[in-house]
Amino acid sequence: MAGGWVSRPYSGRRPQVSSKRSSSFKRAIANGQRALPRDGLPDEPGLGVYKRFVRYVAYEILPCEVDRRWYLYRHRSCPPPVFMVSVTLAQIIVFLCYGARLNKWVLQTYHPEYMKSPLVYHPGHRARAWRFLTYMFMHVGLEQLGFNALLQLMIGVPLEMVHGLLRISLLYLAGVLAGSLTVSITDMRAPVVGGSGGVYALCSAHLANVVMNWAGMRCPYKLLRMVLALVCMSSEVGRAVWLRFSPPLPASGPQPSFMAHLAGAVVGVSMGLTILRSYEERLGDQCGWWVVLLAYGTFLLFAVFWNIFAYDLLGTHMSPPP
Repeated sequence: MAGGWVSRPYSGRRPQVSSKRSSSFKRAIANGQRALPRDGLPDEPGLGVYKRFVRYVAYEILPCEVDRRWYLYRHRSCPPPVFMVSVTLAQIIVFLCYGARLNKWVLQTYHPEYMKSPLVYHPGHRARAWRFLTYMFMHVGLEQLGFNALLQLMIGVPLEMVHGLLRISLLYLAGVLAGSLTVSITDMRAPVVGGSGGVYALCSAHLANVVMNWAGMRCPYKLLRMVLALVCMSSEVGRAVWLRFSPPLPASGPQPSFMAHLAGAVVGVSMGLTILRSYEERLGDQCGWWVVLLAYGTFLLFAVFWNIFAYDLLGTHMSPPP
């Protein structure tokens, strides 16, 4: 034992830090195969700016002190959280391009040329399968883009730093896909734009994880922040409902649906919570993960058949696609 570190004579060498997730990593710590600081996380005065941010992320995301200490010890700045940053930048660039082209920055969906974009999901173009995902790059206006981008950076980036690109990208895209498919089932005449399905998947998963591990979470003012997050998310859903059923401007067709928000929240509470509660554990080793995956796969299969057959069988009348 030296320098404040707990060390056991397993080989006399510094423990190897592996990026491979293992369900036995806590047992490896107890057996001395991985060394951790004896005390809690270092105080901020002894850390640089980046390490302070990493320490902040550890307290914000992880509910267990052992997990927080291990995360701070093994964290490396490379690779950075590229997924959430890249998605956000792409959404901003697409919005700026369409804003300049349409000369409209708020309520862009009321412009007659907006729905002609190959990225927007429209029920009349549902055979173009890429639109079930690419609609996440389009937004109603500056207000929706700002809300989504802020949450993606404030919540999505820390989640990606802790849980990795693959898990968080899977959760985000699962929320986006579930959003458009849910709209195609429950609001069959409506188009969809915005990344709210993915955003609500991330936010709901994080909030549910905080509630489930309330005593262990060390983030400050967590009750106040929880209330503010729920109020903001509810307000955004309310705004989407208002635009869907009481459009403030004349429109040539139905306005984007709000059901993608709710579908993303369901994905977050189910799939997302399973992912976030499995830090440093293989998802494939957990029965709950396979149950969630089976449920999501069943929903996808049902949605595919619905989109192929239900519109014709139900005789759903739609406005001509743009």
